[in-house]
Amino acid sequence: MNDSTDTLADILPGIVVNGASGRMGQMLVQLIAQSESMRLVGVLERSGHDWIGQDIGVAMGGAALGVKVSDDALDAMAKAQAVIDFTTPAATVALAELAAQARAVHVIGTTGLSDGDLVKLQAAARHAVIVRAGNMSLGVNLLVQLTKKVAAALDQDFDIEIIESHHRHKVDAPSGTALMLGEAAAQGRGVKLADVRDSGRDGITGARNRGDIGFSAIRGGDIVGEHDVMFAADGERIILRHLATDRAVFARGALKAALWGQGRKPGEYDMLDVLGL
Repeated sequence: MNDSTDTLADILPGIVVNGASGRMGQMLVQLIAQSESMRLVGVLERSGHDWIGQDIGVAMGGAALGVKVSDDALDAMAKAQAVIDFTTPAATVALAELAAQARAVHVIGTTGLSDGDLVKLQAAARHAVIVRAGNMSLGVNLLVQLTKKVAAALDQDFDIEIIESHHRHKVDAPSGTALMLGEAAAQGRGVKLADVRDSGRDGITGARNRGDIGFSAIRGGDIVGEHDVMFAADGERIILRHLATDRAVFARGALKAALWGQGRKPGEYDMLDVLGL
């Protein structure tokens, strides 16, 4: 019985979590430990972190899980079929090369990536599957599709404003999800977001430019994530809204992406691909 159980466990996809001490990292570790369709084979943290060398379960304040926190990404990736990465642009780009060498699926929820970072990820995607999205939840990805359709249906008499709220610890603004929504609105209108983006209002800015897509960022408390897309014209407003109340929705989406990517051809994908949208 034990032999067959061990054999079954060995054939499940091995997952590495990068940034294991973060909010998303800990949520991912918990869900993988409870999963019957994958196994935790590695957890990574930056060099010098207090958790290095500790069992990840114990470091998180619970029971031992048999996997120690490491700063050796090369060793961790040698055992992995997928790595899930909600960290920083520099850490994500560095890990992408190792994931490509290991032919492991790289699920990226990191935001704030520059154009140069994206070029490097494109190079890595020639050798392995990359699933990258500013938001991994089903609801948000449906909101992206709705935003594109509504923007296409309305003319520039409707100003578009994207309002996003997150916890006080979030370091980037606008959020990756807000930018996804802005891109969807721009695509719906047949324009480039870079040409119509307005996210820096302060002081005497003058009247709003017709056709601009505006961004407003709120930071406070423990807000998980709230996004409104407002289409405002004279006399009426249309508001599309998504509220996330539990960070697990993002973690579950990332795990779904990690499993979906197994056996796929190398390339760049997003959650719309994963969800069949």
